[in-house]
Amino acid sequence: MPVPYRGLILDFGGVLTTRMRLNGRAFERAEGLTPGAYSAALTEHPDGVAVYAALEVGEATQEDWNRVIGGILCIDPTDLMRRALANLHPEPQIVAAAERARAAGIKVAMLSNSFGIEPYNPYEDKGIWTDFFDAVILSELEGVRKPSPLIYQRALAALGLSGPECVFVDDHAHNLPPAEALGIRTVHHTTDPTGTAAILDSLLPDPAPA
Repeated sequence: MPVPYRGLILDFGGVLTTRMRLNGRAFERAEGLTPGAYSAALTEHPDGVAVYAALEVGEATQEDWNRVIGGILCIDPTDLMRRALANLHPEPQIVAAAERARAAGIKVAMLSNSFGIEPYNPYEDKGIWTDFFDAVILSELEGVRKPSPLIYQRALAALGLSGPECVFVDDHAHNLPPAEALGIRTVHHTTDPTGTAAILDSLLPDPAPA
């Protein structure tokens, strides 16, 4: 008989929030950048790729990221992470599904490849911070990032649960196989928060009556 799910592990950017790609496009428009310039700075420029990877594991500061990405884009680096995430908002359908899960007694964790939390804490700013979860696992504080199996093991340890007792939701498909290898049930969130919320509701118990 399958083990009942007792834990829900959620990614932040693009799962608990609106889509990262749409946020990036809005940032480009706000800064007067060429379409695609911000994405290229993060994923193609070697200095951008390196500083983002270092930020995620605590080997660079958010201010390092601001300086490097600002330099690549030739824009003011002051408080750049805040500006870059200005159009990222909580995703109501997923947030509500997480709230229903907690009301049903499910332990809920956030597992995020970190954007840094100083001087700007995007998690707190978006209202998705420690009070909302039973555990928060940030790659910056762990010194390891998804898709390393170690960070999923730490998420399970933080919840005090086994892999087969948990569901994990992420918007990047390559982050799912290491979780599946630990027995975690995975859900690939794409562009349909209503559909993802419905999947979670089908997997997790209903909240107890008031």
